[in-house]
Amino acid sequence: MASSARQQAESSFHAIHMSGTKGCPWAGSKGDYMMQQWLTELSQLEVGEILPDEPMSRYTTWKIGGPADALIVPENAEQLARLVSVLHQKQIPWMMIGKGSNLLVSDKGIRGVVIKLGKEFEEIRFNGHEAWSGGGASFVRLSIMAGKQGLTGLEFAGGIPGTVGGAVYMNAGAHGSDLSRIFKSAEIVLETGELVTCYAEDMRFSYRHSILHEQPGIVTRVCLELKEGDRLEIAAAMAAYKDRRRKTQPLQQPCAGSVFRNPPGDYSARLIEEAGLKGLRVGGAEVSGLHANFIINTGQATAEDVLSLMEQIKDTIASKYGVHLVPEVFFVGER
Repeated sequence: MASSARQQAESSFHAIHMSGTKGCPWAGSKGDYMMQQWLTELSQLEVGEILPDEPMSRYTTWKIGGPADALIVPENAEQLARLVSVLHQKQIPWMMIGKGSNLLVSDKGIRGVVIKLGKEFEEIRFNGHEAWSGGGASFVRLSIMAGKQGLTGLEFAGGIPGTVGGAVYMNAGAHGSDLSRIFKSAEIVLETGELVTCYAEDMRFSYRHSILHEQPGIVTRVCLELKEGDRLEIAAAMAAYKDRRRKTQPLQQPCAGSVFRNPPGDYSARLIEEAGLKGLRVGGAEVSGLHANFIINTGQATAEDVLSLMEQIKDTIASKYGVHLVPEVFFVGER
């Protein structure tokens, strides 16, 4: 893809904020040396496991992405707060990653630190109608456990392959429902390292959006308000959703779910399929023949392949139907 076309494709993506980038000291030729210095210092502060030059293809469902300067895995809230506070003080850019189910990471990788929550953030418990979950827990696992408790409200989450924290960030939804409808509160570590509690009215939820898009923070724990339901009915609904996904989505191949948001009153998949774009391929990236709003990695796809394919899809849909498709996935990393 030509440079200008690539830049247009990237600019249309939702951007994941890299905190600490103002006056970023990593922008010059001394950046690599400075990062090595600070990684040495961080290793002495008990902030969790530190993995230098970690390939991000290991952490995204697309299986695409170059190395991050460092991936750090804090095991508890104390380590996380300490880590974020130090990164903020030193102006080291950082971003959060969950299960990488809606990320396209640059082939050049990510400059700065990527944070991934450790095992302690995966705890799930129930108290009456409330579901309490760590930000690093699987959203699918939470929905299954809630159903076994006879609690309804999370059936829609059974096919959303991300973390609970990521679901809050994105106001994840499906089947006519979303997280905002059951959200009660969340504990969030701000980019300064401060731990705060936010309630529904604080989150500014809208379609695939929360306040965390503008005010960066890391969700450490979430409280959801569910309702009492019939276990058999809940299980049947989730089984039906699962069967539908299995038949209509290429879940056995590396992908990132729906690539484009649905335009008002229509479906991106319908437009893409009607335009005859199923099977369109650039390098190792291909529009799925099963679901037109999925792009699959056939084995050796690069981020450049996906960007180029997305731009061709957008151009075709705009030309044929006058509809501007907006990506639902996020592009991150060095350009």
